[in-house]
Amino acid sequence: MTEQTAAENNRKPGGQFTLMRLYAKDVSFEAPGTPQAFLAEWKPETKVQFNTSASRIGDNQFEVVMMLNVVTHNAEKVAYIAEVKQAGVFVVEAPEAALEALLHVHCPSILYPYACEAITGLVTRGSFPQLLLQPMNFEAIYAGAKQRQQAAAAEAAKH
Repeated sequence: MTEQTAAENNRKPGGQFTLMRLYAKDVSFEAPGTPQAFLAEWKPETKVQFNTSASRIGDNQFEVVMMLNVVTHNAEKVAYIAEVKQAGVFVVEAPEAALEALLHVHCPSILYPYACEAITGLVTRGSFPQLLLQPMNFEAIYAGAKQRQQAAAAEAAKH
């Protein structure tokens, strides 16, 4: 199926949403605690951070990038740091009111499993125990961010 045919099949009366390309934009793995991390009893403390960004690269084309950063400590020392920037090019034709939610909810929902797989692969190749990242509810995260923005705007309007 060609890209044009795929795009035509996803065209809806109210718009279009198509993933055109999926790629790893940046990948990094550091294991500063090795080899000592392998000798200590494994009781990891893992912190996960993520961020998403979207930028217009064409008329209806957007690059969405999800950065996923995992830092694991063991015995109060950094065992490893893994970071992935998973990206995709999406064609989105939607009303302006729906565009932001599509770019910050639906696109990250597509990118997240790929970013998790990349992180898991890095950790495993680093010879550490398997890391399973929990699912994320991007709709709830987006709604919470919008509420915080609205509260901050209301607070700023008071002053």
